[in-house]
Amino acid sequence: MNTITDLKTTIQNALKNSLSYEGFKTLVSNLINKGQSTGHTQNEDMLNYSKLSIKRIKRWDKSFKLSENDMAFFKNQSKPITFLVLAESWCGDLAHALPIINAIAEASPHIDLKVVLRDDNDELMQEFLTNGGKSIPKLIALDDENNVLFTWGPRPTEATEMVKAYKDKHGQLTDELKENLQKWYNKDKG
Repeated sequence: MNTITDLKTTIQNALKNSLSYEGFKTLVSNLINKGQSTGHTQNEDMLNYSKLSIKRIKRWDKSFKLSENDMAFFKNQSKPITFLVLAESWCGDLAHALPIINAIAEASPHIDLKVVLRDDNDELMQEFLTNGGKSIPKLIALDDENNVLFTWGPRPTEATEMVKAYKDKHGQLTDELKENLQKWYNKDKG
C-alpha cells in the first residue's frame, strides 16, 4: 500500500464488514454447527481448533475480570477509539486475547470493538504483518478519523518470547509448544 489514503480506505472497508464480539462468537458457533471454521482453509484440524477456541473464549468470558485500577483507567478513557481486531476462529492465541480485549472495550463507553476475519481482509492484514507473517490476533487501535494509534498482537510479550525461543531451538512450532503456551495462558490469567 502506498498512501495513508489507501490505508484509510482499507480500514474503512474492513470496518463496514466487521462483526461485534457477540457477532463473532455467534458466527463461530454457527459455523461449528455446520462442521466448519472461519478462514479459507477448511479441514478437521481447523474445525477442532475452532471448537476448542470457542470453549476457551466462553471460559474467559465467565472468569476474567479487569482489576479495579484497570477498570478505572479504561472507564476514564475519554476519546473515542475503535479496536479493530483481525481474527480467525481456529487461532489459539485469539481464544485467550479476544475476551480480554472485549473486557477492556466493555470497561469504556468510548472504546468500540470490531472483529474482522483475517482471510477475508488480506489487504488489511498485509499492512499489519508481524515479522513478515500474518500472525493473529492483531489489534489495530483507531482514533475517530481511523488513524492508527497503535497495534498489538499476536500475543503478550512473555508468550512471544517463549514462542521465539522455541522456534530458534527447534525450528518450528510443535504440539508440545502449543500445549506449553496454553498452560502459560491459563497460569497468567489474562
